[in-house]
Amino acid sequence: MDCADLGSNANMWENVGNEMNGFFFSGSTVAKLDEKGRFVLPQEMRYGLAEGNTKCEFVIGLGLGGCLAIYKKSAIEKIVQKFKQNQHIAKFQKFFTLFFSTLHPTECDKVGRVNLPATLKSAIGITKEIVVAGVMDKIELWPKDVYDRNLRELLDGTSSDMSLAKMTEEAFALLNDAEVVSETVEPASSMNPLYFEVPTK
Repeated sequence: MDCADLGSNANMWENVGNEMNGFFFSGSTVAKLDEKGRFVLPQEMRYGLAEGNTKCEFVIGLGLGGCLAIYKKSAIEKIVQKFKQNQHIAKFQKFFTLFFSTLHPTECDKVGRVNLPATLKSAIGITKEIVVAGVMDKIELWPKDVYDRNLRELLDGTSSDMSLAKMTEEAFALLNDAEVVSETVEPASSMNPLYFEVPTK
């Protein structure tokens, strides 16, 4: 079923919308870009982008840690409101310019393909293969080599950030009822509230 077919049954999608209150994106797949810079978005992810209407419209922009992100329209509206509250902070000005000037509102075509603008592909070093990863309220797009390297470093315990065991322990601690006191972590870039970094080769 393609994006256009999402609107073929309004009653069905009204019911889906009612069931999606607890929806989250998960799973991952490898996709190849064609000669026009397009890739096929998995069907279940397309379903997750449809918000109470018959079209799966979304926004592609910069994400955390060196990826691109596909944001729901409702999610990007919340991000915009948060950023507006801090738009006069000088150290974020260059980031805001980069983030908002490269936001790309779009939708998939009749066969579920999404076009990646050249500017966004260049920003994080996407060439041919990407990993499409569902991460809670957004879909992350990673250059496959970067995703594979990050995963291998975590599994091998050679990641500069934290070991997988330690990261997992601290993440699951968030599930406790008791208040979790986190360490103060400096952003990877003082210019970037999303900690966006272009991966070095």
